[in-house]
Amino acid sequence: MLLSLIPRELRFYELFKRQGELVSQTLDELCRSLVEGRSRHSHLRDLEHECDEITHDLYNLTNLTFTTPMDRDDILTLAHSLDQIVDLAEEVSDRIDLYDVGAITDPAKQLGECLAQAGREVAKAAASLDDFRGLDPVLQEVHRLENEGDAITRRALHELLDENHRTAADLIKWKDVYALLESTLDECEEVAEIIETIAIKNA
Repeated sequence: MLLSLIPRELRFYELFKRQGELVSQTLDELCRSLVEGRSRHSHLRDLEHECDEITHDLYNLTNLTFTTPMDRDDILTLAHSLDQIVDLAEEVSDRIDLYDVGAITDPAKQLGECLAQAGREVAKAAASLDDFRGLDPVLQEVHRLENEGDAITRRALHELLDENHRTAADLIKWKDVYALLESTLDECEEVAEIIETIAIKNA
């Protein structure tokens, strides 16, 4: 593995950068799946497996490194939270396939677009851990997108309960899908908050 040739401190940054890239790729892929109404679950599952491997590499590197570039608990917490975003996105895709929900609703597409944008910001934040340069606007944008996602979810649930032509099964399925989409966006905000805390500690 090429990373084995890189000094250990830099390897942490490279692994986090790669994990951030996987978050962005995964959320882009989920967004395309929702907008196009086509399953991309097999590719999302591959990305989820790759992110698991990077997460394990970070755990192992933390255990093997005497002096880490940031607090050990922060490294493990951030690695887990980035991995959780990818896990949740894959779960959204899996649940949509499992439920055979039919046509994708407009709010789900809008949430997918919020997630794709948040993924790009998370990738920027994960790539800035070595110097935290330009971090504030990135974190603010993630917070803004999470608030936007909350508003979309509230409207979506209101519409869902107000649509008399939907069956009880449809209501249950879409409530679950919306909850998972919102949880994925919440986890993006969680990553932003973790990185903000790390930046403050290392200022």
